[in-house]
Amino acid sequence: MLQTRPRVALFVTCLVDLYRPNVGFSAIQLLEEAGCLVEVPAAQTCCGQPAYNSGDRTTAKDLARAVVDAFLPYDYTVVPSGSCGGMIAHHYPGLFGDDPEYRGKAEALAARTHELVSFLADVLGVAGVKARYEGTVTYHDSCAGLRELGIKQQPRQLLGSVEGLTLKELPDAEICCGFGGTFCVKYPDISTRMVTDKAAAIAATGADTLLAGDMGCLLNMAGRLKREGSPVKVRHVAEVLAGRVHEAPAIGDPS
Repeated sequence: MLQTRPRVALFVTCLVDLYRPNVGFSAIQLLEEAGCLVEVPAAQTCCGQPAYNSGDRTTAKDLARAVVDAFLPYDYTVVPSGSCGGMIAHHYPGLFGDDPEYRGKAEALAARTHELVSFLADVLGVAGVKARYEGTVTYHDSCAGLRELGIKQQPRQLLGSVEGLTLKELPDAEICCGFGGTFCVKYPDISTRMVTDKAAAIAATGADTLLAGDMGCLLNMAGRLKREGSPVKVRHVAEVLAGRVHEAPAIGDPS
């Protein structure tokens, strides 16, 4: 654990803000319990990834510049999303190849930007949490978190400390769910086939709950599971780690 209290800025993400605020509250709770001073910069906007993936570099740069200005003053930026975290940590510097001032700022921000669970385990040294979840869960590894940020064992390590929880590994957990941001819009038939295969793999585990670290993946998989009439509950891993599963219904559940 760190000896001083780091000043951490939470990058909430658009999907958490619009669809799942409980994930943001869970992230704040986990960070504060780990000894951080947490702030949520009011000036934050979209990270710019949709524009970036669509080839609109001008809009992506404008959004990235606003994020850099808002988050650079903090010790760390923490994101409850491997996708948005990967955008800031890996793609921001390259956006400003023709702007030395902002390239330097983007590089500085990228160096201290982390996905939530990775930050807890790898930077703060958190080995476990004080939470309880009665059920069997399976875990989907999101593409950006896994391949850009190296997030694999960290969520499993922390989930192993949750009382009452049993983890059943998901077959082909590292295969994309078919969301892929704008991919699912450009290639809907391929995306639907991929998430249908993913839903079948989830069912094969016998787990009652599906967890992941990215809201885009979770919304995509929850939608397919609901259409198929599956009873599997879908939640962000932070909600379970923080013990906040009773604060909001499962993703996709209107009750």
